[in-house]
Amino acid sequence: MQNLILASSSPRRKELLENLQLKFEVSSSDVDETFEPGMLPENVVMELAARKAESVARKNPAAFVIGSDTIVFADGLILGKPDGRGDAYDMLTRLSGRVHSVYTGVSIITPQKSKVKFYEKTDVEFWELTDDEKSAYIESGEPFDKAGSYGIQGLGATLVKRIDGDYFAVVGLPLSRTARELKKAGFTLPF
Repeated sequence: MQNLILASSSPRRKELLENLQLKFEVSSSDVDETFEPGMLPENVVMELAARKAESVARKNPAAFVIGSDTIVFADGLILGKPDGRGDAYDMLTRLSGRVHSVYTGVSIITPQKSKVKFYEKTDVEFWELTDDEKSAYIESGEPFDKAGSYGIQGLGATLVKRIDGDYFAVVGLPLSRTARELKKAGFTLPF
């Protein structure tokens, strides 16, 4: 029996992986999420995903381990989770009426210690947001644990005008590519 572990405490990633009807465990990893200034966003997410996967794989050497990380990139800046209401408001203002990119990196480590790293980039366009819309969204509490201060799978869907790319990557785990990469890495999928 193959063991699969999701190296993330994100309820969104857990929900997404459950959509693939796979049996897996969740094991969060407390790793340093700082990165060198000037790194390309795709390298940042792949590096952070790899750190998470490696941390969990060390404790579970016989398992397939998936690590993942998501960032929002706008105006040459990486937008992580907001530090408070003011930060959330500033991020939403930056994204209002514009296109930004969401990068999600994935790292898969096999029991044989082979490693797969990849990322998906999705462009997201926001509607022009009024001050009242931004404030009401912040009051909902949804922005505070999400990169870029919004969640496309919740109330944040009302902020999004269109996307170009993988919706699931914006939520936090590109399902189709992850399933294909797991299969290539030797994990048996039920489909």
